[in-house]
Parts: sequence; structure tokens; C-alpha cells
Amino acid sequence: MLSRRELLKGTLAAGAVGAIGSTVFVPLTAKAKAPLVGTQAPGYYRVMVGDVEVTALSDGVGLFPIADLYLNTTPEQARLALANAFQGTPTHLSVNTYLLNFGDRLVLLDAGTSDLMGPALGKLPANIIASGYHPDQIDDVVITHVHPDHTGGLTLGGKKVFANATVHAPQPDADFWLSAESKAAAPDDAKGFFDQAAASLKPYIDSNTFQTFAPNAPAIPGLVNTTFRPGHTPGHSALWIESKGEKFVYWGDITHGDVVQFDEPGVAIAFDSDPDLAIKSREAAFAEAVSEKYLVAGCHIAFPGIGHVREDTTMYDWVPMNYRADV
Repeated sequence: MLSRRELLKGTLAAGAVGAIGSTVFVPLTAKAKAPLVGTQAPGYYRVMVGDVEVTALSDGVGLFPIADLYLNTTPEQARLALANAFQGTPTHLSVNTYLLNFGDRLVLLDAGTSDLMGPALGKLPANIIASGYHPDQIDDVVITHVHPDHTGGLTLGGKKVFANATVHAPQPDADFWLSAESKAAAPDDAKGFFDQAAASLKPYIDSNTFQTFAPNAPAIPGLVNTTFRPGHTPGHSALWIESKGEKFVYWGDITHGDVVQFDEPGVAIAFDSDPDLAIKSREAAFAEAVSEKYLVAGCHIAFPGIGHVREDTTMYDWVPMNYRADV
């Protein structure tokens, strides 16, 4: 009787002979030709946080001159840091949002750009549909702060994109961006931000589906919590959930990109309303993420923008989450 080892050896040997023999009939060059497809996979990615399904959704990837927009550094230093990370100038910058499925409630974190920032962006509704959901199914949209790349996608052509959703925004941002006095006092090149904020929020305000939350108060009690991280805007807030001992923090615009500000947290950006306060918020966010080791998501980190923060020899480092097919 053959042993298992002998049987295995015989099977392997037969397979090798068969493989060698089969090459006689295999052509050495492929003849098939096909045109370039020219399209990318839909922009969504899923991960479970305890019992909550988190779907990262891309609004698109735009080219931005961020090396020229950083503060407390020089454009040359910023370009060198980006080049060392294989990133060019202008720089590809993601605009990400996150859809949370709690089982009985769908909550979107930030809303993308709509048609405000060119054809490379504004892809959120299509990617929601590609991911298996529909904008009409979303119950709530929670905003980290009132900037065009976070609230522009609430409307299209003056109409709601999320017909059945209540929008939740930080109270200090609503007070600032919807204020005629604040707009009047703003530089001329910033007044458009106030107009955009009013236009994007108006359909929800008019239908009584706009609510605000105070600093550090829950945006949606029992579901979505907030941590006040001001400086980028007066009310800028991180949004976070916990389930089964796991924590997920979407920190909005704590960083722009995943290189320069991790190595140099003291680098601000021209869009910060209070750069010094934004730096303090970033330092606090980094320190907390390292200490608690929770999962982080960022609006302007390479899609899907989910990973961890660790300390390294140059202050901090972004560690992207590895792709998983099992959700």
C-alpha cells in the first residue's frame, strides 16, 4: 500500500510532467488586443467598526497648489517634502466623506463639493449609488465645518441632494458663516465662502431640517459624538463613533494631505481662520490618536483616507489601513 508521502510524491511528479507536456500546445505570445478601458473603479471602500458599517466615499481627487498654501514653511521646503513622498506640485488631494450605517439610521459625514470645484470633484452622489445606497436614503448629514468642499454637496442647482436628511453643523460655524456682519467684515476674496455657505444650507434651513450642535456636544445623541477642534474654522469639529470597544474618528481638516503636516504639525494652511489655534488643534488630535490608537479618517488624506497615526523620528507618521476584501 502506498503511503501518503509516496502518493503525494507521485501526484506532484505526474503534475509536473503534465505541466511540461502541456506547454507544447500553449502559444508563447498572446495575440489578443483590446482598447484601453479608461475608467477607474467606483470610489467607495467599507470597513466595520464594531456593529457599524463605515463606507468611505470619494467626492473625487483634485489638483491643488498646496505647497504654495502652507504657512510657517516655504514653498520650496513643502515641494521637497512632497517630492520625497513621490507627490508632485500641484498635488493630488482627495476629498473624502464617510457613510455610517447603524442598522436603522444612515448618517453621512460631510457632503463634498457638488459642482463648485470643477469636474474632477462632485462625484459623491454617483459613488453613494455605486456603493449600494441612494442619497434619498440618508437620514442625517453631519458637517465637520462649513467650507465649500464639505457643504457644497448638500445642494445642486439650489435643490437638496439629500431630500430626506437633516443637516447638523457646528453652532460656531453656523453663527459665523451665516452672519451678514461676519461677511461684511471679511476680506473681499473671502466673501464668496459666505455666499456659498448660505446657498448650500438654505434649502435645509427653509424646510426646518437644519440643526446645530454645541462644541463637544453630540451631533446626534447616542450615535455621533464630536470633539471641538477649532482654528481651521471657528467651529471645526472631529466626529466620532464607538461600537463594541472600537472607535472611529473622522477629523475633517486636521490635515491637508498626509505628508507635510505630519512631519511638521506647526505648518498651517491659508484656509485656516486662526492658524495658531488650528496648530494647537492638530497637535492635540495627533497626540490623542497616538495615545488611544483608534482608527482615523481624514477628508484630505489619500482615499479611502482611513488609517492610524504613530510617532516617528520626524514627529508623526500616517499609517494607511491595509485593504481588506472581507469588510
